[in-house]
Amino acid sequence: MGSSSDRLFNRQRTIHQIFGGKIVADVVLWRQRNITMGILLMILTVWLVFEQSGYTLLSLTSSVLLLLITILFVWSKAASLLNRPAPPLPDMYLSEELVAEVGELARKNINVLVLVCRNVALGKDSRLFLRVAACLLLISVVGGFTDIVSLCYFSLVLLLTIPALYERYNDQIDTLFMCAYKTLQRIRVKWDYYITMIRKLDLEKLQ
Repeated sequence: MGSSSDRLFNRQRTIHQIFGGKIVADVVLWRQRNITMGILLMILTVWLVFEQSGYTLLSLTSSVLLLLITILFVWSKAASLLNRPAPPLPDMYLSEELVAEVGELARKNINVLVLVCRNVALGKDSRLFLRVAACLLLISVVGGFTDIVSLCYFSLVLLLTIPALYERYNDQIDTLFMCAYKTLQRIRVKWDYYITMIRKLDLEKLQ
């Protein structure tokens, strides 16, 4: 394994640690393969339903919940009249551990986002401003070609595939990106040199 300076963004932690190192990281990195596959199939089904039916998110959610509670209500009433067992509903709850992990991961990412927004707003980092502006422009362009449901679907698919692929092939990817980064750095140095020379020539002409 190379040093941290040979890794993308000079990271010193593993991908598993970056995603929290627990259940969320296991799901994102396919260490809980059944859960990850279930999530992918579920979001694919939801996306296909939206694409084919023309439903909006709110109307589909309301219709599904209405159908579900109606079936369960009628089933329960019929079971009590006919002395049959009630619907076999499982105990549905979120564990404290899962909620705490998701909340902690969300808190860290939101704090990073707030810090970035603050630095951009105060003009402390011009390069950061350009990166944020480029990302927002990209989101604007992508948003012009798709809807929010499709965007969420493809974002979740990328979230559940790219980190796992990167963890598996991180050495090759880091090497490739570092070579590209060094090449861009050499180009930037040459560009800065030419710009400096042009400015000097302009100053000499003015004198």
